[in-house]
Amino acid sequence: MTSVLYDTPGPKAKVRNWIYTVIFLVVAVAALWYVLSILSDNGQLDADKWSPFFTDGQVWTTFLLPGLGETLQAGAIAMVIALPMGALLGIGRLSDHAWVRAAVGTWVEFFRAVPVLMLMLFGSAFYVKYTGIDSAIRPLYAVITGLVLYNSAVIAEIVRAGVQSLPNGQTDAAKAIGMRKGQAMTYVLLPQAVTAMLPALVSQLVVILKDTAIGGAVLGLAELMSTYRQISANFSNTIPTLLIIAVIYVAVNFALTTFASWLEGRLRKSTKTTDAMVPITQFDAGDGGTAPGA
Repeated sequence: MTSVLYDTPGPKAKVRNWIYTVIFLVVAVAALWYVLSILSDNGQLDADKWSPFFTDGQVWTTFLLPGLGETLQAGAIAMVIALPMGALLGIGRLSDHAWVRAAVGTWVEFFRAVPVLMLMLFGSAFYVKYTGIDSAIRPLYAVITGLVLYNSAVIAEIVRAGVQSLPNGQTDAAKAIGMRKGQAMTYVLLPQAVTAMLPALVSQLVVILKDTAIGGAVLGLAELMSTYRQISANFSNTIPTLLIIAVIYVAVNFALTTFASWLEGRLRKSTKTTDAMVPITQFDAGDGGTAPGA
């Protein structure tokens, strides 16, 4: 089967693809064997290094699960704030008013350019100097502040690009039936742009979750990544601890992307099978609420 973007490989191409696949697998297995041999030579594969994770439940209840909970808490709060804030900033960048575009654009470009670590440090310094937030939860506030400021700016650009990727005919059609700019954005453009934006948004949510580790490294947030210090200090197993933590990160982010893929499929299906209708009273026709052309 041949399409515009893909040609079915012929016999030679199939053989070549099989050769490339075999070469890749051989190289991957050799690299894995090399890494495992180094770990084995240094005693990192010994049973006593890994047994705490399978025989000692205290490692999980004292370190890993509380750390994971702190990571999920910081990530979830940052996501809940950054998503709507980024959406509003993205819509602001599409405003018809130049002063709104300039103000929002300056905000977005500034916080996109500043490293998230610096924003966390500024947040921590601000809370120390100007607020009475308890020192025990101050790192959480600082991490969330940095994550929200940086990622809302990135999400704003995702929203702007998603809306601008739609054909101009969508906006023209909305205007033709009397919709104002806000109505067209709410009922026509954003619902269609969501499916186009979703992969990039999910990638940014994964970044938010992973960047909580910066707060653990610098500000002392007791998140998942920071637990490796206590575990490795008690059991002298730094490499196994880091590998277990990496597996946990992979599992959490895989669950997030799987859910997003399912949601994207539902949204695409509903877009194809559902005829969305805007109540006629939503329109401002200027003649007692009647629709244009009525």
